[in-house]
Amino acid sequence: MEKCVSRLRAWMTANFLLLNSDKTEVQIFGPKKYRNNFPNLTLDLDGVKVSQSQLVKNLGVTMDPDLSFEYHIKQITRTAFFHLRNIAKILKFLSKDDAEKLIHAFVTSRLDYCNVLFSGLPITHLKNVQRVQNAAARLLTRSRKFDHITSTLISLHWLPIQARADFKVLLLTYKSLHGLAPLYLSGLLAPYCPARTLRSQDAGYLVVPKVKKKTAGGRAFSYRAPLLWNKLPVSIKESDTVSTFKIRLKTLLFSQFYDC
Repeated sequence: MEKCVSRLRAWMTANFLLLNSDKTEVQIFGPKKYRNNFPNLTLDLDGVKVSQSQLVKNLGVTMDPDLSFEYHIKQITRTAFFHLRNIAKILKFLSKDDAEKLIHAFVTSRLDYCNVLFSGLPITHLKNVQRVQNAAARLLTRSRKFDHITSTLISLHWLPIQARADFKVLLLTYKSLHGLAPLYLSGLLAPYCPARTLRSQDAGYLVVPKVKKKTAGGRAFSYRAPLLWNKLPVSIKESDTVSTFKIRLKTLLFSQFYDC
């Protein structure tokens, strides 16, 4: 811990930064058995006391020590259902196009915001987010509560939540490989170069690093991106433009998740 504090001080000094005690929090990530060694951690950084927090918000995403995003999911589902109830009250005055615009503006945008963090999460963690999407689809199509939701999502051409998260990861991967993403993302990807000549050398594979913990490390971009990318057909990987890649990728995911 002392090494981490000293590195933080050195980084802040090099970048001429000062701490704001009202906006600075400390959160410890890692196995619970190690986190329990610091139950009430308080750091002294250049005279500023910074206490440990169990929930920290960063760029609108509420993070927890387990990186399960359970609290963040509860927040966005609560807000999304609130807006769905309000839209339902005025639905009879709206055309389908206007209702769809409202749902995308107030509901879908919240579900998609930073949804790359949902890729690799257990389905049980995403069930509440999926319920929001299902409710939005039923509201938009005026479907009954107990109507089968899959056919409704297919009619709207909406990918399920899990597929939307994987879509975002793969889109970032494509942009990273074509110089359209920040360097800190591109630097996490490495092309696979076999030791001897193999047919797979022209398949556009990426190196999948080894991880100790599949629960957290298996959801890191450096692992999740090459894992998903290597499963794509070569025809999608070799798309000429971003728009072509998105169309082909959505078609593939649509057929995989809906078996059509």
